[in-house]
Amino acid sequence: MKSYNVCLKDTVKKFTKKLFYSLFDCDQEVANSEYLERTFIKILTKLDIDNAEAIWETFKSELPNIRKQLDDDAIAFENSDPASQSLEEIYLAYPGFHAISIYRLSHALHKLGVTILPRMMSEYVHGVTGIEIHPAATIGESFFIDHGTGIVIGETSIIGNNVKIYQGVTLGGIQVSKDLASKKRHPTIQDNVCIYANATILGGEIVIGENSIIGANVWITHSVPKNSLVTYQTEIKIRPKKNGI
Repeated sequence: MKSYNVCLKDTVKKFTKKLFYSLFDCDQEVANSEYLERTFIKILTKLDIDNAEAIWETFKSELPNIRKQLDDDAIAFENSDPASQSLEEIYLAYPGFHAISIYRLSHALHKLGVTILPRMMSEYVHGVTGIEIHPAATIGESFFIDHGTGIVIGETSIIGNNVKIYQGVTLGGIQVSKDLASKKRHPTIQDNVCIYANATILGGEIVIGENSIIGANVWITHSVPKNSLVTYQTEIKIRPKKNGI
């Protein structure tokens, strides 16, 4: 019977937390430097990935740029959410920002050809925040997630710049079939799009045009032109009670 390194889940959880802390806290960066390198190499060795030391050096050199991207994301949060009181609050208390941070770190590793580890990192933060972002998805600058619980962003999704997404949004595939693994299965969201709560957008050929607003609870399987407003309307009736009913 084949043995699997399932205990790596705990190792990756701790590694991901310390990597996140080190990205934003200079004291943590110094304190965790040796641990992060040693643990990264250990994880990749367990996963039978060669050149772990070289991959770590390349990844480490990209961290300042990832931090710059995340600072821009944090500013988008502050500018978009009237409930935010300060940038510090974004970094410390916003699950959407936490999810985006781990996404940007795991995406950088995915682009370096690292397998499994980016998925484990994304699943760790999924469990913490309720937000699932596949590390292979492509997400542009100044990305804003409000509330966040229940969001799913699939592997081949492409998201442009200045996009806003609310809780419960799904960017998914219209079919589930293994022979589609190498194809684009998830939608493209262009710049300056806002997608409100519980909207579902399905299909690899679907494009939501720039500057569009997708209203809550809509189900979309066709492309939407730029500058569109898409809404779902249902009739709600309100009547007085009779005899206490």
